[in-house]
Amino acid sequence: MMNFYKILFILSTLLGTMISISATSWMGMWLGLEINLLSIIPLMNNNKNLFSTEASLKYFITQAVASAILLFSIILIMSKVNIQYEKNLEYPLLLMLNSSLLTKMGAAPFHFWFPEVIEGLSWFNSFILLTWQKIAPMALLMYNMSLKNFLSFIIIFCMLIGGIVGLNQTSLRKILAYSSINHIGWMISSMIFFQNIWIYYFLIYSLITVNIILIFGLLNVFYIKQLFSSLNSNKTVKLFFILNFLSLGGLPPFLGFLPKWMTIQALVESNLITLALIMIIFTLITLFFYIRVTFTSLLLSTTETSLLSENSNFFNKIIIILNFISLSSLIYCTMILNWI
Repeated sequence: MMNFYKILFILSTLLGTMISISATSWMGMWLGLEINLLSIIPLMNNNKNLFSTEASLKYFITQAVASAILLFSIILIMSKVNIQYEKNLEYPLLLMLNSSLLTKMGAAPFHFWFPEVIEGLSWFNSFILLTWQKIAPMALLMYNMSLKNFLSFIIIFCMLIGGIVGLNQTSLRKILAYSSINHIGWMISSMIFFQNIWIYYFLIYSLITVNIILIFGLLNVFYIKQLFSSLNSNKTVKLFFILNFLSLGGLPPFLGFLPKWMTIQALVESNLITLALIMIIFTLITLFFYIRVTFTSLLLSTTETSLLSENSNFFNKIIIILNFISLSSLIYCTMILNWI
């Protein structure tokens, strides 16, 4: 049973994000980010997890530094509103502003805190950090997309870090963290040209992530070794895990391929074929370790059980329904787009 204070802080976290994305001034956006930060810290603390205090402290220090840089750059920009300041001062201020937002969302090369923090969290807190906590910084970044060369460098860095560093990870939380860094690169690239694609990408990524985290939470696993032995007890969950992991990598014909398809099309139409090619190549690296995990879990079978478990509870049925909706949505989306 969830404690009352957790419900209160969850509502406050939601409120902080809503204030940020709906504010009409930079100071209002900063205020929403601070409310969101101060609300998520108590949710991270867990008496059953020894590393939660360390993770929440690392998260607080990093976010506080990023907020200070954001506030400093906002004050400098707002103090120059009524003054025609020189162009050579505009670029550093916008660079500071965007860098602080990229640090808050955990984009490379400002990702140093992200895998370390997520390693000490529960699956519920990991889901919040992977999805909801990215909405406000990304929305604020979307309001200021003038530094396209700098953002192209960030996109390539996210692809590089998310693909290569994620190869040698054995922790499922770190695998999802580096996968998230890779997806941040895709979201930023879609955000530069078409904001609607970013919204679709984020919704689909959140749906796939909640399916995977529900499976990990059901099995209570945190490392690949635990995953291989736990999946053999339920073949239905094993099948959905494999399909969702491939969908997270953007492999057709799964739903995760749709936003990447739309992003590649937008990049090609904008004559950024080189950037699209680099993103595809480094995403294939992330797809490699996805396939490595899924194939190993499929082939290493120590015990044989039936496909449908007889003692499937209500939680299992929810996972099956959510996964069925997620995995079959590409067909429906394609049909709707053709009809429109």
